[in-house]
Amino acid sequence: GWKGLVENPIARAKMKPAELAKKQAAADETMRKDWVVNNGLMEYVGHGFDNICTEKQYGDFEMYVDWKLYAEGSEADAGIYLRGTPQVQIWDTARRNVGAEVGSGGLYNNQVNPSKPSKVADNKLGTWNTFYIKMVGDRVTVLLNGEKVVDNVILENFWDRSQAIFPIEQIELQAHGTKTAFRNLYINELPRTEPYELSAEEQKEGFKVLFDGTNMHEWIGNTRDYVSNDGMISLVPHEGSYGGNLYTKDEYKDVVFRFEFKLTPGANNGLGIRTPTEGDAAYVGMELQILDNDAPIYKNLEPYQYHGSVYGVIPAKRGALKPVGEWNYQEVIAKGNHIKVILNGEVIVDGDIASDNGKATADHKQHPGLLNEKGHIGFLGHGSEVHFRNIRIKEL
Repeated sequence: GWKGLVENPIARAKMKPAELAKKQAAADETMRKDWVVNNGLMEYVGHGFDNICTEKQYGDFEMYVDWKLYAEGSEADAGIYLRGTPQVQIWDTARRNVGAEVGSGGLYNNQVNPSKPSKVADNKLGTWNTFYIKMVGDRVTVLLNGEKVVDNVILENFWDRSQAIFPIEQIELQAHGTKTAFRNLYINELPRTEPYELSAEEQKEGFKVLFDGTNMHEWIGNTRDYVSNDGMISLVPHEGSYGGNLYTKDEYKDVVFRFEFKLTPGANNGLGIRTPTEGDAAYVGMELQILDNDAPIYKNLEPYQYHGSVYGVIPAKRGALKPVGEWNYQEVIAKGNHIKVILNGEVIVDGDIASDNGKATADHKQHPGLLNEKGHIGFLGHGSEVHFRNIRIKEL
């Protein structure tokens, strides 16, 4: 069930079948020189620089694998490639000159998301260690010797950082620098979320998917509390966390923005429009309120604070929200200074944010970012659990 490594997933995808088969045969021959089965172990003999790869490709999965770096030799270094992508790191923690004192298990090649393990859980060099690795969508969790060292972190696409991680690819064992052994490899394939796709009409109109249920490649900000889960982006704030904000990677000017959301009792969130990634979006940009209008704690709010309102500026019509726990569909059209919000088919906001040249606002507060020409779109956490899905956008 194993084969040699042929280049990388992007390069392989470009090869014609005959070319790939020829290179695969050569890679297999090299692999058999560098990797052997010995006394129930899969061992890297300590020279060469080629990964051993599963013949099968995997999407979402959980796996166990034992690994050991032998004490003889130098610069002990290995890893596990997930979906053909480097890597869950394995190394000798004594190698302080390369930063190995942080421990094994981290997503070594990440640049934007965390790359280091949260703690050192390695056993002594020359003894066995056990990984439990779970990958769902673009998220990876790693337990090393029973200690969680990576907690639901996005794995970036090392081969092309402009793309999300591959949805399905091979798993690879990497070793170089010294003799390494693996044993007890078990894998359990998990059900995969089918990606959300645009309707034929939206494709024709020029919409783009910002979240298809499988990865959060188009988003930046608090990707710890906002996670992809069962086809949704779910904000479930960690203890002591307010939830923070999640922003689109790109900035937008005039748009049609469509999404679905589901509230929990008393939920409070917001939709930032043309906002920077720093500061309170309600003032440095524009915030459209996302709120459980019927929660008793909100009974005395001002009209411009209820769901759909341009916060502090234009109040929204009430009565279109579905009960808590049901999915709502919302469309926001932002064109110049005109903002229109349609909730479950009903127009709840249709107004001009620049009335009176933007000097007078309903809350009589300064909103210096209200007339920003462009900015990010964001979900603005207020400590509540909220769920989003089927997010798409069209630039006007």
